[in-house]
Amino acid sequence: MTAEPAGHVPWSPDPIRQRLADYSLEDVLNLPDDAPRVELRDGVLIVVPSPTIGHQHVGNLLWMWFRQNAPEELQPGTAVGVAIGLQDSLEPDVVLVRQPIERTNHFFLPRQVVLAVEVVSPGTKRRDRLEKPVEYASAKIPHFWRIEQDPVHVFAYDLVADHYELVADSDTELVLSAPFEIKLPIQDITR
Repeated sequence: MTAEPAGHVPWSPDPIRQRLADYSLEDVLNLPDDAPRVELRDGVLIVVPSPTIGHQHVGNLLWMWFRQNAPEELQPGTAVGVAIGLQDSLEPDVVLVRQPIERTNHFFLPRQVVLAVEVVSPGTKRRDRLEKPVEYASAKIPHFWRIEQDPVHVFAYDLVADHYELVADSDTELVLSAPFEIKLPIQDITR
């Protein structure tokens, strides 16, 4: 038995436009409500896999920690995009963006994003570890965190010239001076 109304066909990308790599950020913004979450890479729509409950748990607790500890001028967010270019977008698991922001925005420009965070899951390992850091660095996002699971371990990177350099990593407490003074007990994002 299905919950779909008779005759309803779920949205899917147009195969010709996918082959031509012809999608733009405007197309993503105009997707119907039943479309899955997508990233845009060189004009091709990439479906963002649904996060596992463990993945969501870490991301949501980090969002909560930022909400309670980040300075007022920084706003945490989840499930929002970063518009890298007209034919490229990313959907970090957690972001910190500079205020003021429009609360109706689903996408932010790289200059608004202070920190992009990716929680690594089995289905996203290659993209989160290898591809996304390069894309965030080319967009000049100042800070990038990669969070590995089982056990949770946070790797923090700062943008140096055109690439990220590891500045701290921990499975107990992450201590950083940027993007603000941070003393993040890792247990706060795992309990």
